Amino acid sequence: MAIPGLLGKKLGMVQVIGEDGAVVGCTVLEVGPCPVTQIMTEPRDGYSGVQVGFGAAPPWRINSAQRGHTGANGPLKHLAVFRAGAEELDELEVGTVVNASEVFSVGDRVDVQGVSKGKGFAGVVKRHGFRGGPRTHGQSDRHRAPGSVGAGTTPGRVLKGTRMAGRMGGKTTTSMNLEVVNVNADRHLIYIKGSVPGATNGLVRIRQTKRRGGKR
Repeated sequence: MAIPGLLGKKLGMVQVIGEDGAVVGCTVLEVGPCPVTQIMTEPRDGYSGVQVGFGAAPPWRINSAQRGHTGANGPLKHLAVFRAGAEELDELEVGTVVNASEVFSVGDRVDVQGVSKGKGFAGVVKRHGFRGGPRTHGQSDRHRAPGSVGAGTTPGRVLKGTRMAGRMGGKTTTSMNLEVVNVNADRHLIYIKGSVPGATNGLVRIRQTKRRGGKR
């Protein structure tokens, strides 16, 4: 299957024992089945790609336009577009249901994108890994403070991008070049070596890696 990626959700982490007896921490993703809802072409859309859906949505949460777009696939909760060459999409048709085992196999290198866990307002020690101030010589309130954030006369202001306390997490994050350890075709599960961004049951976007040396 030429489609470069699919949508899924994060189920959690497990330990997988390899053939050599090594224990590997893996993230379990439920990927697909994803019906094809639209095929983008260069003349009509300005680029070539494929739109897929994932997850059934309650009928009352979908308006008539969305219901008409998904057609016979029923109301879908999530939609996403994956870029691909026109020659790679020749065998695809709208309504085709793509499974994880048709796109990914053991040993593939993939990029997984999701929304990281929101941590709320956090200080610089937790958010940026600052060491903190001295714990002695009269410093009673500098333990987790950021210290100086700028000069006085020049530039006379705090520069943009200075690392400070603030909202942590809750951002779209991508873990790149991860290894596929196992694929369970019957249950639509993929085991990814290491961790991926997002909370349990969070939506993830998984595709063949863009890193050099990975399978495209």
